[in-house]
Amino acid sequence: MSAAPRTPEDPPISDGTPGVPGEAGTPGASGTPGTARTSDTPRTSDTAPVSEGAARSGTSDVLPVLAEVVRSGFVEGHHRGSLVVLAADGTVELALGDVAAPVFPRSSNKPMQAAGVLRAGLDLAGERLALAAASHSGEIFHRDLVQKMLVEHGLDAGQLQCPPDLPLDPVEAETYLASGAVRDRVTMNCSGKHAAMLAVCRKRGWPTESYLDPGHPLQQLIHSVVEEAAGEPVAAVGTDGCGAPLMAITLTGLARAFRSFVLAAPGSAERRVADAMRAHPEYVAGTRRPDTWLMREVPGALSKMGAEAVQAVALPDGRALAFKIDDGGGRALGPVLGRALGLLGVEGPVVRRIGSAPLLGGDREVGEIRAAF
Repeated sequence: MSAAPRTPEDPPISDGTPGVPGEAGTPGASGTPGTARTSDTPRTSDTAPVSEGAARSGTSDVLPVLAEVVRSGFVEGHHRGSLVVLAADGTVELALGDVAAPVFPRSSNKPMQAAGVLRAGLDLAGERLALAAASHSGEIFHRDLVQKMLVEHGLDAGQLQCPPDLPLDPVEAETYLASGAVRDRVTMNCSGKHAAMLAVCRKRGWPTESYLDPGHPLQQLIHSVVEEAAGEPVAAVGTDGCGAPLMAITLTGLARAFRSFVLAAPGSAERRVADAMRAHPEYVAGTRRPDTWLMREVPGALSKMGAEAVQAVALPDGRALAFKIDDGGGRALGPVLGRALGLLGVEGPVVRRIGSAPLLGGDREVGEIRAAF
């Protein structure tokens, strides 16, 4: 199978903290999960809430700093972005930056795509439904279930139109390459979603060759599900890293969508997706991923990150959050998410583990990436 450039849906996550493999000094496998990080350097103060209706100029310097990079007591960098927190009744409790501007939620849209597949008539449940909403790590159990799903619906891996890729998880990728394996469509982190899309097309008699066309009946249905869940029109349609249509909504709409899934009526497509993801979080992400940790350790939490540093979370009582780091810096995801969870009243070891992002100098810790709001 021919190789293709790596186009991950989500930032790579290594053992404990978000990071980019190979970038010296960023969080990586040598970070120690669960340890609080402190620094004497003052936090930045330019994070005053911006009106939800504020117009965005298109430049990152108008957005507040959500995270700062501190090395040896010196602030060497910043990550700007926007964040919204919804109260249990759905009202905006906190808005930093411009939360009314459309963004591409990337893989944070996957729960809505999975709900569209259910509405189209595919009967998925349990691990299979969780995998349909996943950006999986490419671990063996992920790849095996994708293959099973394809066989169960009379399909084969050659019909997947996601690009060949390596496992998203860096630890798994090393093991995979050491075994002599090469990039493969099944290994690509979106393969569960693509298998489910193909399966429902086969069931409905819809074309499988064009299942990623924005005009395809399945993609039109997903478009409607996204608008309904977000409570707003889709602002733009693009193409995601996996080749699937990608619907742009606001961060406020994304938070509303996740809130609607946890509050949906039992048995509805939305609630079935939320329940499957929360019951089988390791199939949504992987064994070394923050989404998994959060859904496993915080009862009723629904969590899904997306590429370009997008994150959405909802709690079972309707509280929700969504944010995007403007420069796409995945290394800032953990610290910002940890702080945002604290604003929702979620505390404990899992929040500290997610929020911990040490910086290394040689073999020792010399700083951190930390939230700045």
